Amino acid sequence: MKRIFVVLAGLCLLIQSPAIADEGMWLPSLIHKLNIGEMQEMGMELSAEEIYSINNSSLKDAIVALDRGSCTGELISSEGLILTNHHCGFDEIQTHSSVDHDYLQDGFWAKTKAEELPNPGKTVSFLVRVEDVTDQVTADVTEEMSFAERNGAIQRKSFEIQKEATEDTHYDARVQSLFEGNRYYLFVYETFRDVRLVGAPPKSIGKFGGDTDNWMWPRHTGDFALFRVYCGPDGKPANYSEDNIPFQPRHHLPISLKGYEKGDFAMVMGYPGSTNRYKSSFGINYTMTETNEARINARAKKLEILKLYMGSSQKARIQYASKHARSSNYYKYSIGQNKGLNALQVIEKKKNIEEEFTNWVNASEERQAKYGQALELIESAYENTNDESAYEYLVETMVRGPEVFYFSYGAKGLYEALKQGNQERIASNAEQLRAELDEYFKDYNAGTDAKVAAALMEVYHENVIPGYYPSFFKEVKNKYKGDFNAYAEKMFEKTVFADKATLEDFLNNPKLKTLEKDQAFQSALAVFDLMSVLGSKMSETKADLLTGRRLFVAGMMEMYKDKTFYPDANSTMRLTYGTVGDYIPRDGVQYSYFTTLKGYIEKEVPGDDEFDVPAKLKELYFAKDYGQYADKDGTLHTCFTTNNDITGGNSGSPVINGDGELIGVAFDGNWEAMSGDIAFEPELQKCINVDIRFVLWTIDKFAGATNLINEMTIVK
Repeated sequence: MKRIFVVLAGLCLLIQSPAIADEGMWLPSLIHKLNIGEMQEMGMELSAEEIYSINNSSLKDAIVALDRGSCTGELISSEGLILTNHHCGFDEIQTHSSVDHDYLQDGFWAKTKAEELPNPGKTVSFLVRVEDVTDQVTADVTEEMSFAERNGAIQRKSFEIQKEATEDTHYDARVQSLFEGNRYYLFVYETFRDVRLVGAPPKSIGKFGGDTDNWMWPRHTGDFALFRVYCGPDGKPANYSEDNIPFQPRHHLPISLKGYEKGDFAMVMGYPGSTNRYKSSFGINYTMTETNEARINARAKKLEILKLYMGSSQKARIQYASKHARSSNYYKYSIGQNKGLNALQVIEKKKNIEEEFTNWVNASEERQAKYGQALELIESAYENTNDESAYEYLVETMVRGPEVFYFSYGAKGLYEALKQGNQERIASNAEQLRAELDEYFKDYNAGTDAKVAAALMEVYHENVIPGYYPSFFKEVKNKYKGDFNAYAEKMFEKTVFADKATLEDFLNNPKLKTLEKDQAFQSALAVFDLMSVLGSKMSETKADLLTGRRLFVAGMMEMYKDKTFYPDANSTMRLTYGTVGDYIPRDGVQYSYFTTLKGYIEKEVPGDDEFDVPAKLKELYFAKDYGQYADKDGTLHTCFTTNNDITGGNSGSPVINGDGELIGVAFDGNWEAMSGDIAFEPELQKCINVDIRFVLWTIDKFAGATNLINEMTIVK
């Protein structure tokens, strides 16, 4: 198919005829107007009503947001069985793991529903309906309003719409902005709170390749996990109870064993988290030089320290596995994004588009009046970024860095109650903290946290100008001669927040004087005070920035009024469509669109944390025991690539063929196109998926969990 594309200052415009099939994150509720014709030309056999319907069961009813959009899952049985990524279930797998039951290392498979493991706090949300409410939301908005007045009017109307949409129901609703505040949509959800872990392969399959292979192709990773959603006997959401029953969805996805060929239609539905394709050249420069650099500099130090501790024992590895995984994922992402944005010269391309926009605006007095300030407001917001730079580093080094600051800051309510002498509040706050102790200290090592604190305070000190230092940095300079290691050592030696027994004793008889002298708590107060100050200063320019973005996108939509725009991702359900295919990452190299089990054997490093291969997998490989899951070429396919447009939040999304059948599970993007959240690159951008046949083979042949296979609808 001939591809014609125009990249417009972070927004990629889709030209309908011919269109860029692989680019765009579309609202399923609008595909009947915008996309269904082309999708059917490419091989989609379903109607728009079969994909998204309010009154009848449709594909949307089989797609769920996990934890309100952090990942996606899909229903694959009539008994509420959910398939998602291993890394989306990693926290739960780690939480249930211990030295005696190391589910991270060995995997977990519930052979009966009674063996499935509950996960307090985990949720599954089904989309009930979507509605364009722009006219209602903006009914009271006038051109004369200030940013604050406009924002207030929109919030009031949004609240009214949400309240009306959920009245006399158990649903929840959100009105969300699209196109930088130019359109508003209502999303109504049904959220279930009893979600149980059903199955997960060992880390040597579910996370094979580890950080080394993350974001890379070719991949050989069985990145999947299984959960089940439960409901009350009445079929409605309920808190965990032994009396709850498996939820029966309106639709679940049939699973195809037919495989795929190069050029086959592929559709992904899910909840992509955030893209910024409207972002200006000024914003991209800020992302590269401030956000990404702060993340890279801080996390490199943190990951080094965590890795060292994790290598000390099995217990240590289990404790910090999830923390390390969360931190490392976007550490590598930030490196790749900067590299991609530079390689593709995205800033220069944005500047060219902004110049074109300026010329269009200046050609008309009417347009000057409406849009003349757009780019000026955006540029002025990025003129002095000292506040923002300090904020980025503060978040990475001291809010998300050492755990002690965030955890001890949770005692602020108790601190205020002690100052007031309010015994009721003292008891209540102490009890709230006491309830968190088991979960917190289960996966905590004070010695490691002390090393992280020292290293990251030093990172902040080296990269932020002195006027933005937290107040306790003076003490580090004067009393400890600038030695952050010495400060951290003393802080952890004296604090009540680094040891469970010590903290329990304190909470049994809390004293104001203890918190007044506690270095960790007082340092945490300083950190969050500074964060509040920086946030307030940044809000002064945020109004201009958001106004500028809204006007710029509105102007672009008017400038190219014959083009079809798609909105940035914002954790709402989206549909993307494209084809299965390979790609050429660089001169002289062409990657196949699929990998096979052979790659596990070729990559094996016995005993290695990332590339160890389970003995059972090797046994099955050498016996060529693939059962019904082998491809027609006789091999067992493990992963494959499509050109679907995805981002974070799409992890776990189903890859669906033209017949509405599941063929894979999306889990990653490729290294060469890490700029994709800001600028889509059609020749390089790939969606990396685990083949559904490899998933089923692992469940059936490797794990022997045939009870799970038996409840699925399998199409041969």
